Amino acid sequence: MLKEHRVVGLLSLAWEKQVEQTTQSVGRGRGAVHREKRVLQKTRYHSTHMARQADPIAALSQRFGWKAFVTNAGPKRRSLQEAVLCDRHAYRGERLFHRLKSRVHMAPRFVTRNEHMEGLTSLLTLGVRVLTVMEFVLRRSLQNDQARLPNVHPENKQKRTDTPTAERILKAFSDISLTIIKHAAGEDILRRLTPVSGLQEDLLQRLGLGATLYGQLEIQTIGI
Repeated sequence: MLKEHRVVGLLSLAWEKQVEQTTQSVGRGRGAVHREKRVLQKTRYHSTHMARQADPIAALSQRFGWKAFVTNAGPKRRSLQEAVLCDRHAYRGERLFHRLKSRVHMAPRFVTRNEHMEGLTSLLTLGVRVLTVMEFVLRRSLQNDQARLPNVHPENKQKRTDTPTAERILKAFSDISLTIIKHAAGEDILRRLTPVSGLQEDLLQRLGLGATLYGQLEIQTIGI
């Protein structure tokens, strides 16, 4: 129990052993004088005293909430506070590998030549770079304006955030669609592009794409 609750050395326990024995006849039926018998023993341990070890508990409490940081930046380049903030705000390598595996589906790849693997890896990392840059640019814009985006978390309509992920950003555009109606001969009769919402327009503006990307798509659609 001490190991299970991770309090070894923090508590001192005293207990006593209690043994209870009963005799039973072997086999079925009523007992007899000359019948073989067996002794059953039941053992239990009863806690009689528990005491807290003040010194080990105090020493352990001193380490609660502390975390070790290692950096090659000296005190003149980074103060302790700046080093901790840089670590907390840094993009972590684990997110890069997670996106490579789950978003752009790097593995498994069934190739037999090393140059194929190198080229495919370089190509897939381009997608991850786009996601990373998109996320960085939008977060920087929100932090500069001290703004928070609404409606980025469909599971919580009241939540607003200034640190949206690239996946959340792309999901906000999931309802965009282009409808094309064609003539029997194959010629386009009508094209309709879903108009952007207020949130989508804000995202495009903050990403620097508002007047270029979607605007050109709308002009081309109307022209056709």
